[in-house]
Amino acid sequence: MRLCLFSGNSNVPLAQKIAETLGTPLSPCTLRRFSDGEIFAEINENVRGKDVYVLQSTCTPVNDHLMELLIMIDALKRASANSITAVMPYYGYARQDRKVAPRTPISAKLVADILTAAGTSRVVSMDLHAGQIQGFFNIPFDNLYAKPVFVDYFKKMFKPDEPLVLVSPDAGGVERARGHAKLLNAQVAMIDKRRTGPNVAKAMNIVGNVKDMTAIILDDIIDTAGTLCEAADTVLAHGAKRVLAAGVHPVLSGPAIERIKASPIEKVIVTDTIPLADAARAVTKIHQLPVAEILAEAIRRIHSYESVSSLFM
Repeated sequence: MRLCLFSGNSNVPLAQKIAETLGTPLSPCTLRRFSDGEIFAEINENVRGKDVYVLQSTCTPVNDHLMELLIMIDALKRASANSITAVMPYYGYARQDRKVAPRTPISAKLVADILTAAGTSRVVSMDLHAGQIQGFFNIPFDNLYAKPVFVDYFKKMFKPDEPLVLVSPDAGGVERARGHAKLLNAQVAMIDKRRTGPNVAKAMNIVGNVKDMTAIILDDIIDTAGTLCEAADTVLAHGAKRVLAAGVHPVLSGPAIERIKASPIEKVIVTDTIPLADAARAVTKIHQLPVAEILAEAIRRIHSYESVSSLFM
């Protein structure tokens, strides 16, 4: 049975790369807005009894792209698709994965419930901010990792004897840093961070040795880049000879671009789970790596009922 690939408007270039890798065209779908802003979707291909994959990152504008995805899923369900897999390279609302204060929502769980209610059969995402979000779903969830892309890039960039240290900007990312460091034969360090408010962080100290090493600050999301730039200043103050950064999802909101340009970071390596805005593309120190092959291989294995677990490296 031929798989059907549909794409929302959030990241069409990535969807096209995935389609090319799989050797199948993107299926036609009309997405438009009424004058009052309501979103309308029309599936322009027969999907009765077919396995369908909808490619959509819920990046900015998050709510518009999420609503697009939900409406497309509903249209496909009503068109009698056999299964509907939501391929969400970037899962929006993932940072709201627990109650942080009284009377606050767990929005990541709400999004999971809405996706399931809309008719989603399976979800594929990449580098979830919190792995436990998979447990919010009662349908299969595949959380892929961009680690192979970053590791291959850094192996080509640095000599085998280059003293490297992978730096996690907080305690929650230490496991991610350790996984990359193991494959790069590098050291691991962690920033002891104190957050004073939403999107506001103050780096306080560093756990581990970075002296006379090339430091790579590794995170899953680069949003306002406040944490990133504080971490860069901290590792340099503790003796690192140079600093680079890597982040899977380049949200890059608010003052992020200006902060990165003014920072001592030599290069910021991100993936194309989120398309870069024109302002970000104009910054020479921001470099984007493709993840289409990983996502395409996951789709191929899911469709042919093969194991996907070997992609979870």
